[in-house]
Amino acid sequence: MNIKSTKTWIIIFAAVLIICTAAFLLLKHSGVQGTTAVIRVNGEVYEKIDLNAVAVAYDMEISTEFGYNKLHIEHDGISVIDADCRDHICMSQGKVSKAGVPIVCLPHKLTVEIEGGDIDA
Repeated sequence: MNIKSTKTWIIIFAAVLIICTAAFLLLKHSGVQGTTAVIRVNGEVYEKIDLNAVAVAYDMEISTEFGYNKLHIEHDGISVIDADCRDHICMSQGKVSKAGVPIVCLPHKLTVEIEGGDIDA
């Protein structure tokens, strides 16, 4: 292989790497900020919360036949801060604020999803 051919491949590789990095960053930060939190227990809507209307953060306790969860609601998202399930995966998922990123507590059959925003399908 000659030097000219090697330089060409290095330039092509660098260009592809830059394009892939830019695409990843754009996709990662392109999530749509949601406006409504939908809380479901056993597939049924338990409550809908308009996050734009939340002026002061507050906590909500959900006690059902499946278990106990405590949610922290803010104007920019919602999180599970306490639960009596064994694994506490729902608590480790952190705060969600973008549409399409749910919080799930399987033992308690609880899901928290953000809806709203303009999503083009």
